[in-house]
Amino acid sequence: MKRYEKMKYRRCGASGVLFPAISLGLWHNFGTDAPYSNCRDMILGSFDLGITHFDLANNYGPIPGSAEETFGRILNSELKSHRDELFIATKAGYGMWDGPYGEWGSKKHMLSSLDQSLKRMDLEHVDLFYHHRPDPDTPLDETIDALVQVMRSGKALYVGISNYDPVQTKEMIEACERRGVKLLIHQVNYSMFQLPSEDIISVLDKSNIGTIAYCPLAQGLLTDKYLDGIPEISRAATKNTHLNRDSITEEKIVKANALNEIAKQRGQTLAQMALAWVLQRTTTALIGASKLSQIEENVKIVDRLAFTEQELNEINKVIRE
Repeated sequence: MKRYEKMKYRRCGASGVLFPAISLGLWHNFGTDAPYSNCRDMILGSFDLGITHFDLANNYGPIPGSAEETFGRILNSELKSHRDELFIATKAGYGMWDGPYGEWGSKKHMLSSLDQSLKRMDLEHVDLFYHHRPDPDTPLDETIDALVQVMRSGKALYVGISNYDPVQTKEMIEACERRGVKLLIHQVNYSMFQLPSEDIISVLDKSNIGTIAYCPLAQGLLTDKYLDGIPEISRAATKNTHLNRDSITEEKIVKANALNEIAKQRGQTLAQMALAWVLQRTTTALIGASKLSQIEENVKIVDRLAFTEQELNEINKVIRE
């Protein structure tokens, strides 16, 4: 099929799974406040571009759960015959419903959350189920019990983790292996402006576990949107719990402009270069979008993923100074 001709697919750790270089996340812009027609265009358009991995979580919206409902509606009305060509992920761990079982890592929360997610998306199983964040109070073995059970029940084919630090990641990997479970992937906040600990990448590499970079564009800071400051029509100019005016410092704007000059020399946009850069150490880059044209521009990175040593040195000088 034409949709698979240009996209690059990359092996996830030591598994048999191939991820597209660019994956689509539904954290923002797929909730009840988003026009359905635009959501539909982005998901169908992404698939036509060769993006086969769609990343969700129980609480994505707003309102929590609505992104899964939107995705499920599009999947079942337009992509049902292509289900086996898609790699669908969801997560549990952040606050989803009231009461003591609505978040964290208990077996009660994890299993109940996945059942709710499957119902919202009208699916029999997801391809990947994550524990979304470490739980300081629930025994690790209990969280692993839940991951084991969802795999054995067939409700998830693979399991992963997100937001674990290097020590927690190592403990989770070792505990899973004692139970005969192999983690597929770790979802890490990773961008030129958010460098993860080298220790966590080393742990994952040694264990042959994949890495998926979320927020690889630093919530839009690594695009041309903020090169001249904060536009009045932007998420940073409005109320947003994850990106606000205070996040966009003069130092970051200066760095973004310096990086943009390097991107121009490569014949890329700043966003394209930022995505290609995180793929030097990760399996796939997880992007968000508010319109299809952004996705179309971002997938063009497959034409130039490689960097020269000089380019990497120039980039490192900017981001680490």
